[in-house]
Amino acid sequence: MRLPEVERGDSLRSRTLIRIISMMLGARLPDAARVAFYHKDFLGPALGAWTQEAMRGPSEWSVAERELMAAMVAKWNSCPFCVGAHRAIAVRGMDNAVADACLDDYHTAPISDPLRATLAVLETMTLHPGELQAAQAQTAINAGATRRQLTDAAAVAALFNIITRYANALDFVIPTEAEFDKAAGMMLKRGYA
Repeated sequence: MRLPEVERGDSLRSRTLIRIISMMLGARLPDAARVAFYHKDFLGPALGAWTQEAMRGPSEWSVAERELMAAMVAKWNSCPFCVGAHRAIAVRGMDNAVADACLDDYHTAPISDPLRATLAVLETMTLHPGELQAAQAQTAINAGATRRQLTDAAAVAALFNIITRYANALDFVIPTEAEFDKAAGMMLKRGYA
């Protein structure tokens, strides 16, 4: 359900910011950013800080790997907006073919064993959380993932299991690939907070 206040902004300040940023981007400001302007004091600061820490804070995973994890969670949750947005950011730090192969089937994609085993944990966490067992985490550790990497990956998955549902519930407009690419550049410079 698309709320008019989210589309246009719920205050004069929000409407002005949406227009200015859209002009600077040369494209429509993506709905994820528009939602961040909507009732900023309700969810914005907490969600923005959590997202910034999970996606840009210190981690043994690269920014591109964490963005790929977000895109994978989005794929498992059938959220085309988040798949497109986070794939566009991930490919700024990894080969397009690797990201696409992973999104197609991470089991056969040319990625590291620790990342593959971690994605298996995240897939279970996303699709069948009641089936997640310590043995699966141990399998990831045996494949070379560290406990810190698993903790960081779980934070990304938890966050995007919320965000993808939010995006789907609010019926986010799906930008073109070129618009996703422009927004990706902005997200890499600006971050999430």
